[in-house]
Amino acid sequence: MNPLVISHEHPDWFKPLFAELQRRNIPYQTINPTQHHFALEEPSPGFEVFFNRMSPSAYLRDGVQGMFYTLNYLKHLENHGVRVINGYQAFTYETSKALQLVLLQQLGIKYPKSRLVNHSSQVEAAAEGLRFPIVVKANIGGSGAGIEKFDTIEEVRHAVENNLLDFGVDHTALVQEFIPARGGYITRVETLGGKYLYAIRVYITGESFNLCPADICQTTAGQELVRNACALDAPKNGLKVEAFTPSDDVIKTIETIAQRSGIDVGGIEYIIDDRDGEILYYDVNALSNFVADAVNVIGFDPHQKLVDFIERCMEGALVQ
Repeated sequence: MNPLVISHEHPDWFKPLFAELQRRNIPYQTINPTQHHFALEEPSPGFEVFFNRMSPSAYLRDGVQGMFYTLNYLKHLENHGVRVINGYQAFTYETSKALQLVLLQQLGIKYPKSRLVNHSSQVEAAAEGLRFPIVVKANIGGSGAGIEKFDTIEEVRHAVENNLLDFGVDHTALVQEFIPARGGYITRVETLGGKYLYAIRVYITGESFNLCPADICQTTAGQELVRNACALDAPKNGLKVEAFTPSDDVIKTIETIAQRSGIDVGGIEYIIDDRDGEILYYDVNALSNFVADAVNVIGFDPHQKLVDFIERCMEGALVQ
């Protein structure tokens, strides 16, 4: 078996990664975590490095079974000493927006004011004390799925009374203040090995919560971007992007989140609240799709840095 195994279920997102591995003649094998099995008694998995690319949004592609299964498999691999990139701890945070906020609370990092609910009957009470508009977010979402915005408490009541809320696959949701973005953008910071890699500003339309960086269409100058990580027929969402370098304090905060969550490669998003200028961190992603057409946006190909990191992991696993 190849020393490197990559677990993923999306047909297009990781083509640039595979292309860079092939360019360097690095052997690898892929598995589909939505259709998989393993033996608990096996003495060793037979490979040194496992790269977990399972997505929380897999339930939108008939892959819900892969999410919870993956947690079990990652723990099994780690018990056998396999070097898992984005392992059990990282994927635990990836699959729970609530746990992400628990971590931020523990670290003293500011985030949008939020409540946690497990039944639609609790949403109105949970909204008490929150500033409207609010959003109700499925705890396990991905690609903006499972988010609904409400401008008034009457809209909330209507949704509850008519059974219009979907809490997703774990029947848990966040009731959270909707943050008006100062400047009309959010900032996404990518990390690798627990360290800052690059950042982008994504200018949002207000019509979609899907801010997948691989599916952004244009630079702020209007240049069309080649979205080589997504299907050719992926819908254009009108998002625009530009490279950006955050302050040293923000970078330190981002690195702290990545390191404490155990994320080897991932993106963390923050927003500046237009009401008071506060920086609020709100999304921790262990499955990171790098920005489309990265060389034209940030000046380098992050997949090359990622494969450098994978090679170091493979070398480290061999000397153990």
